[in-house]
Amino acid sequence: MYKIENFEIYTTHQRKRAIEDLYKRSTLALSVMSLFAFNSPASFAMNEEEDMKSHVKASYGAIAKSQKPCFSCSSKGCDEGQDKPSAKEYSIGLGYSEQELEESVGADLGLGCGNPGAIASLKEGEIVVDLGSGGGFDCFLAAKKVGSLGKVIGVDMTPDMIELARANALKRNYTNVEFILGEIENLPLSDSSADVIISNCVVNLSPNKEAVFREAARVLKRGGRLAISDIVTTTELPEEIKGNIELYTGCITGATKLDKLKSMMEAAGFGEINIDVKEDSRSFISKWAPGSNAEDYIASAYIYATKLQ
Repeated sequence: MYKIENFEIYTTHQRKRAIEDLYKRSTLALSVMSLFAFNSPASFAMNEEEDMKSHVKASYGAIAKSQKPCFSCSSKGCDEGQDKPSAKEYSIGLGYSEQELEESVGADLGLGCGNPGAIASLKEGEIVVDLGSGGGFDCFLAAKKVGSLGKVIGVDMTPDMIELARANALKRNYTNVEFILGEIENLPLSDSSADVIISNCVVNLSPNKEAVFREAARVLKRGGRLAISDIVTTTELPEEIKGNIELYTGCITGATKLDKLKSMMEAAGFGEINIDVKEDSRSFISKWAPGSNAEDYIASAYIYATKLQ
């Protein structure tokens, strides 16, 4: 009888299997040790961040390719055979007018959770940046408000969305709108170059929201305005929701607590912060991921602030 650790071996075959098992476990342990020896915690965080971005990019890239309107920020809202409102009904519920929807037919993919233009107070001649511009819907509405003397720049990390938005702009002969491929955590724009930054249900999708607000502050002129609609956490999310990647790409898991959100914005250099939680938004959120009860923990909010310095 042979003895290896806590294993008692009675046959040559069993002994061989035990030695092989011990070898595999030792190799695995050494592999894990080497990972920690040659990779810093920051590199692990970076890998996780890139994985999350890849999931989001793939999800919304598929929507851009299909050009099929959804009914929510959640890409799951595009699923067929479910009792859900049309994209038009959904967008009207978010605060858009029928005229606005008619003016941008084909650009509204129904992926928002509010109407940032309603709180942006855009003026003629202003430079506007849209974070996560999608098919260009909010950009086109903003372009009409800032006029020919102004300009709207849409930034999106999904190549298919940029292609779709540019095609939509060409169809509508917009000359004061530009769409740029880039990440909202690292905006391809100059310092102090924008008067207003808008965004519609996109910041929650970023795994590095601190960087998003820092970049927004960098790009805005002093006194510039941040006007976004996004999802916030009103009650701590349960673990089963936190660990669900589909709910992350669906604008649920990435929501931020109100106090943390305000702290991030203040740290980035924003003041006059106002976060207006829309309690009635829980009704349409309940349809994003039926059965998850996400509406008990998150809600849509209008978030407004100004750059102090």
